[in-house]
Amino acid sequence: MDLYDSKYYRNRELSWLDFNERIIWEARNSSNPLMERCKFLGIAANNLDEFLMVRLAGITQSLMKGHQRIDVAGLDIEEQFTLVFQRCMQIMENMDELFTEQLFQELNKEKLYFTNMDQLNGGQLDSMYQYYKEIIEPLLNVSAVDFYHPFPKIKNKSLNLVVLLKKDNLYDYALIEIPTLLSRYIELPKMILNERCFVFLEDLIMHHLHELFASYEVVDCACFRVLRDAHFHVDDSKELVDEVKKLVKKRETSPIICLEVMDDINADLLLFLKDQLAVDNRAIIRCRGRLDYTFLMKFYHKAPRLQFEKIIPKQPYEGNLFSQIKQHDLFLHLPYESFQPVIDFLNQAAIDPHVVQIKQTLYRVSEHSPIIEALEKAAMNGKQVSVFVELKARFDEKNNCKWAKKLQKAGCHVIYGLPGLKTHSKITLVVSLEEEGIVRYVYLGTGNYNDVTAAVYTDLGIFTCNPKIGEDAALFFNMLFGYHDDKKFNELVIAPNALREHFISLIDREIDHAHKGRKAYMVCKMNSLLDQQLIAKLYEASRAGVQIELIVRGICGLKVGIKDVSENINVRSIIGRYLEHSRIFYFYNDGKEDLYLSSADWMPRNFDRRVEILFPVLDKDIKERVKEILICELKDNVRASLLSSEGFYERVRDKQEPFDSQQYFVNKSHSSEKFKVK
Repeated sequence: MDLYDSKYYRNRELSWLDFNERIIWEARNSSNPLMERCKFLGIAANNLDEFLMVRLAGITQSLMKGHQRIDVAGLDIEEQFTLVFQRCMQIMENMDELFTEQLFQELNKEKLYFTNMDQLNGGQLDSMYQYYKEIIEPLLNVSAVDFYHPFPKIKNKSLNLVVLLKKDNLYDYALIEIPTLLSRYIELPKMILNERCFVFLEDLIMHHLHELFASYEVVDCACFRVLRDAHFHVDDSKELVDEVKKLVKKRETSPIICLEVMDDINADLLLFLKDQLAVDNRAIIRCRGRLDYTFLMKFYHKAPRLQFEKIIPKQPYEGNLFSQIKQHDLFLHLPYESFQPVIDFLNQAAIDPHVVQIKQTLYRVSEHSPIIEALEKAAMNGKQVSVFVELKARFDEKNNCKWAKKLQKAGCHVIYGLPGLKTHSKITLVVSLEEEGIVRYVYLGTGNYNDVTAAVYTDLGIFTCNPKIGEDAALFFNMLFGYHDDKKFNELVIAPNALREHFISLIDREIDHAHKGRKAYMVCKMNSLLDQQLIAKLYEASRAGVQIELIVRGICGLKVGIKDVSENINVRSIIGRYLEHSRIFYFYNDGKEDLYLSSADWMPRNFDRRVEILFPVLDKDIKERVKEILICELKDNVRASLLSSEGFYERVRDKQEPFDSQQYFVNKSHSSEKFKVK
């Protein structure tokens, strides 16, 4: 049997779009608070923007270059483009329907109104006119389009108006860029107690077009936006900072992937845009609701009463962390527990007289990062600080360039990246010279050193001074910073050198146990599963009788329920108030139970084009806590969806008592009692 046959695999892009649909499910889910539902829709819209700019852009590039590549599911480039674009159109229709026919109405019931300009009374119109004249009009960028004024470059993701004007029986066109510095919605002065009304910024501008173009007749206008190609590769052979800066600028004017317009746009205006932007019909997306629902991620903050109850993460460790780590490994379960110990770890290292060296990898950090501040402080205090800043982290390139420069200015040794690879690992090494000699303290995690996302992403981290892991950490940083020898790692497994092979060996061991009639079982939790070699190996394990539970939040290229191929595999996805981000790998190993955490998903890029770390859970108590996470997520029948043999995700429907794994850990982190999963 050929386990690599395309009929056993799902297309990557369509699988990702399935994931985004599951986010939209949460926006439909009436059991979620209303503002959370709005936020889910905003997240889905933002996700779709990035998908179009990167994934669809990559397919479009291949199509234009005439590539004949067939994907693992047996689809050629033309088939992929057609299916993916049609699905994107359907998702946009679903988002329009959800906002206009459900969320819009439910916001009204909560006395939160998005109001049309023609519904405003005299006092409200006066107030909005004052706001328009004092705030909006001075920021408007208006461009005529004629022989003397060429059509301007439209910025990526910006919202714009195209206006058809008439004067002396001659028609002209003009463009207006909606100011990005202003909020997409403007709140009206309260007229009635407990009522809040908002108007859209573009509606207010359109209402005053007659004044803006006083010497013309405004025939018609329409709102539009473009998404541009962000599918770039950095040239590692050139000066990296300059190349990344060029890439960031290039995104603003790169080729257009799609043109979004309102469904009722005037035919002349649409034809004008098509001609000027040089797009064909396949690149046009017509929307019945509003363009760009990402504004809902900020609108979410307007009504805290309609959000999930605020949770303050538990502070699990206080005082001197180094003395606690010397006693036993420490564990963090974000966001139920606070990210503060990671910040404290670096701050304490920055002032500890015994600490001589700090080394760290950074992939994505927050805009006002306490991690950066701690590293700066350490360098200024005379510590040897070496930081690997990955400049090629997509959509964070500009931010990372800024941090790299700031760290250098503080006296840190900064490395920008490795040729042909992204460094996605999450590791910190603190070297301390103590009475007993050199002690290496290490923090390893599944998520970024980002205090903002640490409040909404579920991630795991371990502090340890295990000598073998400390030696591995030193070797790892030597490898990153250009020095490397043939010494093998003790406990860490590194991509791109050995990670795929290590996972294959672990699965082979379960296969061997199954062949010998022993219990064979594994649970793997990750964000995405796409690597064909690993999927084929999972099929082989299933055929051998290994019981396999997969918790895959996003892309899943594997199919379940195929007779004699994947009958022993279950796949579930959990979407909740927190983004499931941790990667956990459990192997029963004939009762010896091996457990690993990692920064890596099971995708070709993680195995072949990224520097990743897989690290074992060695502490007995921590191992039990991680196992509990897996047990709870497999028990979840509130936030989980199961992949069916037909290729669809379905909500878990069983007769068991409702169990929400995320809520369980919220409750547990705020209780002095030890919860037990029944």
